[in-house]
Amino acid sequence: MTTKSTPKIMALTTHCIFFDAYESAEHGLNTQKKIWSLAQFCQSTGDFVDVVPANNNLTLYLKESEKLASWLPLLLEQWQETTTKDFASTHHKLPTIYGGQHGPDIAHVAVEHNLTVDEVAQLHSSKTYPVLFLGFQPGFAYLDGLDPKLYTPRRSEPRISVPKGSVAIGGEQTGVYPETSPGGWQIIGHTDFKLFDINATSPCAVKPGDTLEFVIQEVLK
Repeated sequence: MTTKSTPKIMALTTHCIFFDAYESAEHGLNTQKKIWSLAQFCQSTGDFVDVVPANNNLTLYLKESEKLASWLPLLLEQWQETTTKDFASTHHKLPTIYGGQHGPDIAHVAVEHNLTVDEVAQLHSSKTYPVLFLGFQPGFAYLDGLDPKLYTPRRSEPRISVPKGSVAIGGEQTGVYPETSPGGWQIIGHTDFKLFDINATSPCAVKPGDTLEFVIQEVLK
């Protein structure tokens, strides 16, 4: 019988705590769901300037250094009480055009896996993707759950400019470029869904723990 490891909790500064709950790749998503639940609990207390969930870990920035000592044991206590069902998330549907000028790499992905362009679009849009964390650029969501039939290595030569809204595959992950930027993922489509708006009350439209669904608008050859 295997035993679960105890999370590592470290005070990085007088105002910052790092909570590391990584156990193994096997338990990754369940651990991640508990991280999201713990993050929501911490945000609800009003004690933190910022709460940043990442891949099986959480970084917390306190408003007052005096509360550091009490939060170190409280985090472990709350973790032990938290379940994967405690997290409340939002589901987002992203209308997507696959192929053509919007998906210049979809034919390559199809050939790589002995599929048709339509099959690539169908497989990609048939999944519900949890947002693991945000990174790379504001609003870029790293998504879990890509069908293994679509795992495709990144391009050998990254593009200097990938258009905003590009839907792409990079290895075992898929995602959407929230702004035009350099990038090496395989572009298979485009969505007009706005992932990041600096003028919005909440600039990032999605948050860790939310789920995304790509809805086929059209498949271009």
